[in-house]
Amino acid sequence: MQTITFIGNGNMGLSIARGLKNKYNIEVVGRNMKKLDTFEESLGVKVDKYLLDNFDISEKTVLLCVKPANVEEVSKKLKGKARVLFSVLAGTSLEKLKKHFKPKAVVRAMPNLAASVGASMTTLTGDQEFKKEAKALLGAVGATLWLESEKEIDIATALAGSGPAYLALVAEALVDGAVKQGLKREDAMATMRGLFAGFGTLIQEIHPALLKDAVMSPGGTTAAGYAALEDGNVRAACMDAIEEAYKRAKEL
Repeated sequence: MQTITFIGNGNMGLSIARGLKNKYNIEVVGRNMKKLDTFEESLGVKVDKYLLDNFDISEKTVLLCVKPANVEEVSKKLKGKARVLFSVLAGTSLEKLKKHFKPKAVVRAMPNLAASVGASMTTLTGDQEFKKEAKALLGAVGATLWLESEKEIDIATALAGSGPAYLALVAEALVDGAVKQGLKREDAMATMRGLFAGFGTLIQEIHPALLKDAVMSPGGTTAAGYAALEDGNVRAACMDAIEEAYKRAKEL
């Protein structure tokens, strides 16, 4: 099996590694051996572990999972030129990655937390000759979409990368609303989970506007609840969330 070298052992790296562990050999590089041991234990399979200082990435397939602010520091601790560098760092440009790591090729990838269950929506951009390999690699943890520019991947980061947090807020609020009206919390949670599972399937085939219209009968419960969401400017708040997250991605 092909070996993937993870630089960084945080939550996103672990989520992706969980999706890849049955299809690739994994080695992980970090600052602290105890944390690398924890990474291995959480992953549940044997991995090769190395400390960051002076690690040689020559001709390796590297998946960079460090914090964007640590790019320069981490790059100085490595040696050699990777065959290809896949970066999951939000807002970190191809130019910056090439400048500091000097790999032979670079691809930016923006997965989300659902990578840990093989259901990420991962957007990609970078060196075209690695498009097929990038889609195969990140396809192991969910759906992929190749984009033609860095502007597009920064926008997609605001949508798919950050999206699980937005949906988690909505899910929590809906549960709290049901509890407020008298439904037991465990029943509200079970109902919400069933709702999201079914919606996730429906939205693959039906446009959101058509799905809404199919549920909303004249003068019914959905119409009343939907009107409350519009009164609360939920639509505008969602659009603003994408705008602010996109701005932040450009700042990183």
